[in-house]
Amino acid sequence: MLMKSFKESLLLDAPPADFSPILKSLWYDAKEDWDQAHAQVDQLSGLDAAWVHAYLHRKEGDIWNADYWYARAKKTRPNISLEQEWESLVAHFIA
Repeated sequence: MLMKSFKESLLLDAPPADFSPILKSLWYDAKEDWDQAHAQVDQLSGLDAAWVHAYLHRKEGDIWNADYWYARAKKTRPNISLEQEWESLVAHFIA
């Protein structure tokens, strides 16, 4: 999948059924539905889910919680815009 295809899917009312929970989370985030984005990764384990979880809490403004999830993902909070982080997450998970 390409970034262009992912962004085109944002015109739909729901994420494509074949999206992983992580891609669904990023899809809902782009649609400004933080609660649904969070629900997609909240119960998942693993480094990838923790990374997206961290981003979502950073976006929410809960930096302490974000840093906790970045640590669980074995990452550090990036010094880039939220938009840049979203783009890098999508690019990583569609690759």
